[in-house]
Amino acid sequence: MNAAAAVARGEILLFLHADTRLPPEAVSLISSAIGKGACWGRFDVEIAGKLRGLGMVAFMMNWRSRLTGIATGDQAIFVTREAFEQCGGFAAIPLMEDIVFSQTMCKRASPACLHSRVITSGRRWEKHGLLRTILMMWWLRLRFSLGANPDKLAQVYGYGAQH
Repeated sequence: MNAAAAVARGEILLFLHADTRLPPEAVSLISSAIGKGACWGRFDVEIAGKLRGLGMVAFMMNWRSRLTGIATGDQAIFVTREAFEQCGGFAAIPLMEDIVFSQTMCKRASPACLHSRVITSGRRWEKHGLLRTILMMWWLRLRFSLGANPDKLAQVYGYGAQH
């Protein structure tokens, strides 16, 4: 992500997971938020899939993000180039880089939390089940907050050491 930011030409950067789709009005919503003084933000998320409970998971993700200011790649993080460069970009770790980035940015300003929804894939939830996936995410975040090695956490998550 840092490499992409280095070659990007725009003054606003957008980072999202490959399986996340933006709403049609995304550019104007981001421009409006930045125009109103935000230096970063994210969208609410909807999780696509047939698994019962995905709507509640998305609701809780959006609620948690509004409460804590923490955003993830599923939520399409946007940031001004100036703020991105001043905060040092993303940590060079294979997992939780969006969490670290959000924590760093929250020290600067609260995120603009856009109500318009991005749509992200529910394939991981459908493959591993709702409860198991929730527990895995919480476990990984807890271990990370307690100082676990992000490379090892990425292996547990399923990425392996290379990301």
